[in-house]
Amino acid sequence: MTEDLLDAAAGRHGVLCARDAAAADVHPSTLASLVRTGRIVRVRRGAYVLSGPWHAAMPDARLALRTRAVLHARGVPGAATHQSALAVHALPVHAVPTTVVDATGPVSRNRTEAGLRLHPLASAPTVVDVDGCPTVDVATAVAQVLLRSGRTPGIVAADAALRRGTSVDALHAAVAALASTTHAAGRAGRMLATADPASESVGETLTRLLLRDQGWAVESQVRVADQGGHVVARVDLLVEGRVVVEFDGLVKYEGAQGRAALAAEKRREDALRALGYEVVRVVWSDLDRPGHVARSVRAALARAAGRPAAPRSARGDLDGRACSRRTG
Repeated sequence: MTEDLLDAAAGRHGVLCARDAAAADVHPSTLASLVRTGRIVRVRRGAYVLSGPWHAAMPDARLALRTRAVLHARGVPGAATHQSALAVHALPVHAVPTTVVDATGPVSRNRTEAGLRLHPLASAPTVVDVDGCPTVDVATAVAQVLLRSGRTPGIVAADAALRRGTSVDALHAAVAALASTTHAAGRAGRMLATADPASESVGETLTRLLLRDQGWAVESQVRVADQGGHVVARVDLLVEGRVVVEFDGLVKYEGAQGRAALAAEKRREDALRALGYEVVRVVWSDLDRPGHVARSVRAALARAAGRPAAPRSARGDLDGRACSRRTG
């Protein structure tokens, strides 16, 4: 009986609830034993996740698992909202709590109880099914996060949503539908104007916002060409047309492949500098020191100002065979 219960959970993204256990004739004491022995993880009263998927998951994915488990355990009308919906849609969740599930439910006003924040059912105008989990649509989830949590969490989600195919119009329509005041709608609309579908990662989005806050013109995913028009690189960010800013995520330069990647990266940067560009690298820890990043870019701009202008560049994606692209 126990193995049947766990097998059934594996087919539901690893989630199960006390109701499933009862249906499988698994006694509550056995369910508690599964928690004690580490085979399942209790994420809320009556809601569980298989330990394998749970421990293998990053925070965003854990929020998706938690959300699926809680909604499955509740067994009443409701859908994931806000960052919980983003997680279920596999969109990035940044700078917001991941231990509280947001969902609609049969309540007349917002209510928070033991890791669950409930919103009235009417607050979810469009509900979709994401592999068995009822969830607000992507545009609504992004708008909810933007309106409640502000620019950075909202634009991280908006960039990813736009890149995946959600339209700008859909995001603006969702904001207009959800904003409680004209002022809130206008503020969120202005924030949405800074979103960029060209961003390829959370780190790139955060770096772009940091640079824009300094008042600089910033372009994402720019093709850099030499004097003959041959594209030599596609760079993460280009500041004021002169300084290349590259965000480095989990780049490893270990072993033979790592050494080859490092050598290729050096050749790429040498080619950019030979064309008159300055190159600044940003890593995750730098994002906690915006002043340091700003000083580095400011110094690079000053160095570039003393040299002839670099060749014109163009934004846009290219086939990887047509230009050098860092794989970090």
